[in-house]
Amino acid sequence: MFTPITQEGMTQEEYMHDIKFIRENPKAFDQAMARRNMAGQSSALLALDEERRAVQTELQKIQAERNAKSQKIGEVKKAGGDAAGLMDEVMALKNRMTELEEKDRTMGESLNLHLSSLPNILFDETPDGKDESQNVELRRVGTPILKKSDAKDHTDIGEALGMMDFETAAKISGSRFVLMHSGLARLERALAQFMLDTHTGEHGYTEVSPPLLVNDKTAYGTGQLPKFAEDLFRTTRGDWLIPTAEVPLTNMVADMIIDQEDTPRRYCAFTPCFRSEAGAAGKDTRGMLRQHQFYKVELVSITAPEDSIAEHERMTGCAENILKKLELPFRTIVLCSGDTGFGARKTYDIEVWLPGQDRYREISSCSNCGDFQARRMNARLRKKGEKETRFAHTLNGSGVAVGRALIAVLENYYDPADGGVRIPAVLKPYMGGVEKLMPLSLATSRAA
Repeated sequence: MFTPITQEGMTQEEYMHDIKFIRENPKAFDQAMARRNMAGQSSALLALDEERRAVQTELQKIQAERNAKSQKIGEVKKAGGDAAGLMDEVMALKNRMTELEEKDRTMGESLNLHLSSLPNILFDETPDGKDESQNVELRRVGTPILKKSDAKDHTDIGEALGMMDFETAAKISGSRFVLMHSGLARLERALAQFMLDTHTGEHGYTEVSPPLLVNDKTAYGTGQLPKFAEDLFRTTRGDWLIPTAEVPLTNMVADMIIDQEDTPRRYCAFTPCFRSEAGAAGKDTRGMLRQHQFYKVELVSITAPEDSIAEHERMTGCAENILKKLELPFRTIVLCSGDTGFGARKTYDIEVWLPGQDRYREISSCSNCGDFQARRMNARLRKKGEKETRFAHTLNGSGVAVGRALIAVLENYYDPADGGVRIPAVLKPYMGGVEKLMPLSLATSRAA
């Protein structure tokens, strides 16, 4: 079970939502939650906050009284008097302080847990809407070429190639896993290497090889805990398998004060990702679209607050550039309020065209989280020559999901004439010059 995080030297207000803002703007905060299709939260939060502050006030009063009486004891003893009565009073005050300190701690954890379970406040420009049906399309790039009559699902293509094996994967690990080999395994690796080379060589990201296991504090920092604990895999010793490299990459600046002149910091990583898909029962059960283990190239930026909006546009453009280079048709949408993720203030989804499904499907999600994660991680910025600090802004995005890029290549580059899959031009150097993946049986007979 997840235990709420506490951190020495931090006030509860610094964990997530600013309780001072809620005190001063309860109506605005409730309106912000209403955009998330949630009931008002300020009344319950402020009642708990007021009760806790009353406890803290009483604690301070008793502390002062105890100090005064302790000083009086010294004076009485110095004068040769009997201080027994005063000592009993001081002991009683000490016991009461212990009770109040425990109450303050318990109430602080309760307030922390409540606040940390609430989603981020959306940007004003995030469109209102109840669900994904009200997301807003911004642009389309590329035109689907394959005729609908010629299109095939990636599962059929991969199995016909003889390089995609769900049956063996299920025997080894269970459902929602795949085993790939030969040219298809190499194509997956080629996609990842191409993405990393593009983001580091052209887009200015620093490649990182991060841990795949993280602790409670790290998962809490990016908002996976406590709300999404059931969507994660946990080890027997209490670590969490990362659902995305966003978690370790963003936490690289946890508990740090960064020189603002050293921002933006841009990181990327290619890692496996692990998700229990607890809420996805019955969704995309066929094929590779929704699995317990998949690969992704992740992008993370740490910026000053005034730079995060422009950085969000830039990051989305970096992800789009991958699909442009692969010559895959895609569209970019902005998510409405009812579909925007827990930690985001605004999100762009990039959806790639999949002929086998005759629809666009998400391949990248780029989010501006504002200071939501930085508050939880205590990640701050300081301008040169200034003493005051402020919370950084964090952004993350897929640059892009490798498995879904593989699906898109299989379906868009499928050749119905011979059942092969052409290799995109930018990937050929990573494939040793191979022009096309052919079914293993056919490739073997041709070689003979």
